[in-house]
Amino acid sequence: MKKYLFIITIFLGLVACGEDFLTKAPLDSINTGNFFETEDDAIYAINGAYQPLQWPKLYNMRMWTTDIMAGNSIVGAGGGDDGRETQDLANFVTTADNPGVLDLYRGPSPGILRCNTVIKNVPGMEIDETLKNRIVGEAKFLRAHYYFIMVRFFGDVPLILEPQEPGDDLRPFRDDKALVYQQIIADLGDAKKVLPTKSEYSDADMGRATKGAAAGLLAKVYLSLGEWQNVVDLCEEVAALGYELNDNYADNFSVNTENSKESLFEVQYVGGAGEDFWANENQASWLSTFTGPRNSGMVAGGWGWNQPTQEFVDAYEDGDLRKDVTVLYDGCPQFDGMEYDPSYSVTGYNLRKFLVSKSIADAYDNSPLNFPVLRYADVLLMKAEALNELGRTTEAEAPLNEVRNRAGLDDVASGLSKEAFREIVLHERRMELAFEGQRWFDLIRVDNGQWGLQFLQSIGRVNATEKHLLLPIPQKEIDANPNLEQNPGY
Repeated sequence: MKKYLFIITIFLGLVACGEDFLTKAPLDSINTGNFFETEDDAIYAINGAYQPLQWPKLYNMRMWTTDIMAGNSIVGAGGGDDGRETQDLANFVTTADNPGVLDLYRGPSPGILRCNTVIKNVPGMEIDETLKNRIVGEAKFLRAHYYFIMVRFFGDVPLILEPQEPGDDLRPFRDDKALVYQQIIADLGDAKKVLPTKSEYSDADMGRATKGAAAGLLAKVYLSLGEWQNVVDLCEEVAALGYELNDNYADNFSVNTENSKESLFEVQYVGGAGEDFWANENQASWLSTFTGPRNSGMVAGGWGWNQPTQEFVDAYEDGDLRKDVTVLYDGCPQFDGMEYDPSYSVTGYNLRKFLVSKSIADAYDNSPLNFPVLRYADVLLMKAEALNELGRTTEAEAPLNEVRNRAGLDDVASGLSKEAFREIVLHERRMELAFEGQRWFDLIRVDNGQWGLQFLQSIGRVNATEKHLLLPIPQKEIDANPNLEQNPGY
């Protein structure tokens, strides 16, 4: 079911953050009382639970702009106030009225509510039991994913596990993040038991949550919590399911090789769906349009966002094949038959990783390129980091070297200390997963964020302090719900 058929939206009686997140069918014909009757009803409902991942509040914009916060890049764009909310986040001067913060806080909410509706209603349906279990597993995977985003950005958040209705208490308190993590772990554990493997899905359903995706995301949760043996065990589960690195790093970012053998989970996009580019119903990716070099004509759109810094580019080792895939620079290989001019960018660099040729996306609003959320390379690097933290540094060399060798780099030196090896793994994660929305979460998790703050200070982000390890609770949310307490320092 490639692209999840997200253009189908249904009324599920959900209210989220005061916004109309769903296109509602006539209220006298479809509602939660008469909707969940057929297999098609259940499939349409779970399809709707995937959809918020596509929206600008999450993977179509805000998640990838966290690399700007993390110091890999600057906003660039049109200069001046263009992207001001992201500039403030990256300069660590943001306040509780920042629109980008509001997006990240509200982005997961409709997905959580849709998942809750599926989890409540589908188990009682008289439909094929295997399909029923799969759909509930998908919903639990997605709910865990949405909450994992929220808890890492904001810490304690309201943990809502039932569909909210008008008569419910709509002013919940924030729940301790430990409880949120406990629920995330439970949901992913349940999902892992019932979801099909990737090979068990038909081509039409490719892109749905799988057993491997659940195991890989659970490994990342345990990585964030520092539970190293669980990380190793889950990474080995993923490997046993047959995932492998693509031979070519660039295949992870090509419309011709989406959902490849390296892919555990991608946000699915499709061009030419005819939806408003700026609306939640949009099916096309923003990445190529936003990050293509400004005024270059190299891609449709091309608004110059996310310009890599000199410090980031200098971090590549000599011979690293990922550089030419990730960054446009003076003298780099041509893109789509065109030479790159460093004057296109404030830093002299532009992002190449997610650009789509005009032969594929001939207008700014129809790029079909998926966004990679979890790749097998990430799994290998998680395993290497966890083995090292367990004191098994020699064993940790193999998964690390597998990633490095694919990048054209030599094996890491043997006999390194745990501390030295840790720095190499974290560096490798930065270069391998650059601009995929992963770096910020590495900065804030290692040594309880102190490692990240030290790095940010070292590159001149001098305003970064401990309070910035969490984002502020949006003031609009506090105004609407006085039971929400603000994070310290804001």
